[in-house]
Amino acid sequence: MKILVIGTGGREHALALAASKSSMVEKVYCAPGNPGMATFGECVDISASDIDGLVSFAKSNDIDLTIVGPEAVLSLGVVDAFEQAGLKIFGPTQKATQVESSKDFAKNIMKKYNIPTAEYQTFDNYEQAVAYVKEKGAPIVVKEDGLKAGKGVTVAQSVAQAIEALDIAFAIEGNKVVIEECLVGFEFSLICLVHNDLVVPLEVAQDHKCVNDGDTGPNTGGMGSYSPVKKITPEIIQEATDTIMVPMAKAMMEEGVPFTGFLYGGLMLCEDGIKTIEFNARFGDPEAEVILCRLESDFVQAILDVMDGKEVNLKWSNKVSHGVVMASTNYPASSTKGALITGLDNSDALIYHMGTKMTDQGLVTNGGRVLMVVTMEDTLEQAFAHTYAEVEKIKCDELFYRHDIGKKDM
Repeated sequence: MKILVIGTGGREHALALAASKSSMVEKVYCAPGNPGMATFGECVDISASDIDGLVSFAKSNDIDLTIVGPEAVLSLGVVDAFEQAGLKIFGPTQKATQVESSKDFAKNIMKKYNIPTAEYQTFDNYEQAVAYVKEKGAPIVVKEDGLKAGKGVTVAQSVAQAIEALDIAFAIEGNKVVIEECLVGFEFSLICLVHNDLVVPLEVAQDHKCVNDGDTGPNTGGMGSYSPVKKITPEIIQEATDTIMVPMAKAMMEEGVPFTGFLYGGLMLCEDGIKTIEFNARFGDPEAEVILCRLESDFVQAILDVMDGKEVNLKWSNKVSHGVVMASTNYPASSTKGALITGLDNSDALIYHMGTKMTDQGLVTNGGRVLMVVTMEDTLEQAFAHTYAEVEKIKCDELFYRHDIGKKDM
């Protein structure tokens, strides 16, 4: 089989690497890919947003299966275009992607079908939103409605901070916000392979969204993760699947927008049960990097079986994977380009490329999140120590990282 993976970041690196290990796969193409993916696949110079170009490439190169990484491409309708061209692709349609591209859309479905989530209201009027925040008080969560690449969410600890988030959100013409109660508990990510009402849960991970140690500072696309999560038992995973993930897949069928692809549940284990923070329409990043390296069964076969409506039994490594993101100085406010990175050849870790570029001078930074360093060990404590030892080997004047990824579960 020939596989095409669409995207350029760490998640796509992990998806392509998992696909390349399949006994069914002879070649993996990555569009546009990155320097890490180029070590085992062929990168093709087609932008992830060039849907016509992607369709044309898949046709002319007899691609058997395309796997989509980024949510922005899904929201442009890449799956619709591929399906219209008679090409097999794993991902949700443009309408089904609204589960992520519109927080209001997702919250309305959760409310209608009694899927546990935080209380909320949606506003397109600044004054009404401010009045609601003042009425409810803090802490309170302000979410911009559209795609924000893992950002656009403020967990406000004061009314003033919430109003500041509203000022930013409503400075964008036509923007809407969802204002939610602040859930308290232990957060985890549950990603499922989904086709209509067939839902296959993967192993869980815990993402670390805040930019600084101790879960402080602004939200990012994710500064690190680990899998499995000690506090999330098989019984909790089953409960989350039965009460949240399966009902959401069935609800989307009822609403006439059936979902195929990676359905991501950002979940919170609260005192009164498991609740949904958010749904995403694609694999998490940085969760993909720590989940897929633990998968011992055939990734491509699993996707094909799900698309055919067959039950899937996945096999997982008992080892713990732990990953730390190395990000550009001043991320998430800004990113750097062109800073030289050295030391990768000295590392025995799995290193996923998130925002890099190969130049005549060598590997350089090319984005906000730049690299993710992942190790696998028998315990979280061992993996924690190993990952940070490997991170120290990588040298770049313009990179920083959190020092406490996974500490809450140790």
